[in-house]
Amino acid sequence: MTLSNHAHLTHYINGQWTPGHGTKTSNNVNPANTTQVLGTAALGTTQDLDDAVAAAKAAFPSWRAVPAPKRGAIIKKAGLLLEERMDAFSRALSLEQGKLVAESRGEIQRAINVLDFIAGEGRRLNGETVPSELPNTFTYTARAPLGVVGVVTPWNFPVAIPVWKIAPALLCGNAVVFKPASLTPWTASLIMQLFHDAGLPKGVLNLVFGGGSTVGQRLVTHPDVVALSFTGSNEVGTRLYADAAPMLKKVQCEMGGKNPVIVLEDADLDLAAVGTVQGAFGSTGQRCTATSRAIVVDAVADAFVERVVHHAKAIKVGDPFKEGVLMGPAVDEGQFQTNLRYVAIGKEEGARLVYGGERPSDAEFQNGYFMTPAVFDHVKPGSRLAQEEVFGPVLSIIRVKDWDAAVEVANGVKFGLTSSVYTNNVSKVFQYADRIETGMLHVNSPTVGGEAHLPFGGAKATGVGQREMGKTAVDFFSEWRTVYVDYTGQKRVGNLY
Repeated sequence: MTLSNHAHLTHYINGQWTPGHGTKTSNNVNPANTTQVLGTAALGTTQDLDDAVAAAKAAFPSWRAVPAPKRGAIIKKAGLLLEERMDAFSRALSLEQGKLVAESRGEIQRAINVLDFIAGEGRRLNGETVPSELPNTFTYTARAPLGVVGVVTPWNFPVAIPVWKIAPALLCGNAVVFKPASLTPWTASLIMQLFHDAGLPKGVLNLVFGGGSTVGQRLVTHPDVVALSFTGSNEVGTRLYADAAPMLKKVQCEMGGKNPVIVLEDADLDLAAVGTVQGAFGSTGQRCTATSRAIVVDAVADAFVERVVHHAKAIKVGDPFKEGVLMGPAVDEGQFQTNLRYVAIGKEEGARLVYGGERPSDAEFQNGYFMTPAVFDHVKPGSRLAQEEVFGPVLSIIRVKDWDAAVEVANGVKFGLTSSVYTNNVSKVFQYADRIETGMLHVNSPTVGGEAHLPFGGAKATGVGQREMGKTAVDFFSEWRTVYVDYTGQKRVGNLY
């Protein structure tokens, strides 16, 4: 299948592209130029979701019987195909989501790395043998698939996040129903074609487009869906978790972040400023790992702010395909208005806007969701600007008196995804590792980023369930079996315990 502009995207159920039972569609719009409609996507119904689950349930028994190394070989093939299709994927991603082409290619490379790593886990999907207390008894553990699992993904990483959920789910022998974000249907369709062309049997992976209140809710409550992996907002994730609990479904939620950078007196301020700006404004701040807060000790705060503003002013905003552009648009009208609203909130709360936070006035920007990167100084730790996730290019600089105050402020939010410290003091580095309340930690580097072979996830309100990526990725999508093999050949006598 080839997808061009103005293509009509349909569901993928039981190995076939299908328009489904619904008649409604949604437009796929370029956020850098809203006059450009890239295509349309079918809006699914609950019946479409039921059909997808039925296909997955029917495919599950034969798929689980495929040896794990053979399942891994299909995933490896998908990775090789994705590498060949880098240009097509990156173009679609930048057009429908607004990322810079370089950022899109970086995301796709991460997905390639995930597929490569998870494919290898097909030969390491092992348990262990353990001595039994009983004579003539062989005991061992083994992983088993869960069944039909649901995958719900966001628009900000529409290739990497689906891949890092779908690949381990398939490797473990599960059948999958995939509901992507409505804003990024093109990349979701390309992912499905990728696995189709890699040789995945029909029904093992299914795609249904549609709204969260219809298709998404039916996926959560469907009695044949035994587990759900979700990435998105805390509001939606909390509701999903609560709705799934009465049915005893296994749930994995990766949600919000309010990630801090701590800058100490002995830090390399040039390095810290560049890293903070990269973390805050890369991908237009639309990542759960984005740097939202810079917590800076008073002694170096003025010099740090001066450097941050200097680098922020150098960020050229515009169409992600244009040379020299360093920050693209917000993904849609809703996120754009959220960004502007938090700029207004920061001003109302008394924080000092030292740069940006405005829609450029030039005519070339009027049909896109563009805003200059916003830098606030003298933000109060308890303010909304310092506590609530913006998910846009808005940086809050918070001044503190010393190291202990910095740690207290860094931990003083409900989230705990990622963090960073800039210092040359080895003692402070290890104290930071001991005291910070985040799942991922960086030293002298930005809060963003992750590698395919390392766990991804956070603490506190950021997440529920087991970690994603790395060797831990298979933990959520499998369950342990403990096996006792009695080879005495006769009835046992006495206490078996």
